Amino acid sequence: MTFLEYVAGNWPEVVSATLDHTLLVLTGLGLAVLIGVPIAVLTYRTETPRIAVVSACGLMLTIPSYALFGLLIAPLGLGNAPSVVALTMYALLPVVRNAVVGLREVDPAVLQSARGMGMNRLRLLTSVELPLAWPVILTGLRVATQLLLGIAAIAAAVNGPGLGNLILDGLAKAGTPFAIYLTIEGIAGIVLLAVLFDVLFSVLNRVTTSRGIRA
Repeated sequence: MTFLEYVAGNWPEVVSATLDHTLLVLTGLGLAVLIGVPIAVLTYRTETPRIAVVSACGLMLTIPSYALFGLLIAPLGLGNAPSVVALTMYALLPVVRNAVVGLREVDPAVLQSARGMGMNRLRLLTSVELPLAWPVILTGLRVATQLLLGIAAIAAAVNGPGLGNLILDGLAKAGTPFAIYLTIEGIAGIVLLAVLFDVLFSVLNRVTTSRGIRA
């Protein structure tokens, strides 16, 4: 049996795992945005909190993924919960750092002009700073997504969903005729998702960023 014949026989399983993988990554990314962007907004003006937050997020990213997923089993059990928490932690650094960098790179002259027009702090943030920082923030989301697509495969080790289960099944069946096919299906699915998300973020950047500040 060829690889394509094997895929034709179990494509529903591959599609289901791909959808689960996508949902897992988007959940982790969404939580990282909900946590990370407000933290960046609160700390980007003050040096010590900013350095502390970015350093803490960087420290999380250095924890080996197998170790982190394993450590989260004790408080959260098996399945989705430890997978989502781990992915959220890994996504925080690119989300927070890029949001901080984007907000700090806004031209002070623009801010001064906005204040001169009578904008209060909230309106300045929502109407001037965040829109101007958006391309840099979006780049952080793009990097975080690519990062999570790979790390999410480890979720299979804690009974989490996604394409990692195909890879794990393939490794568990090493030596059998179709072990390599399972592993390739999982890897190919992740690579395909990475390409699709990259294209999606490129389109999103184009349609949500004004032409004057587009990179």
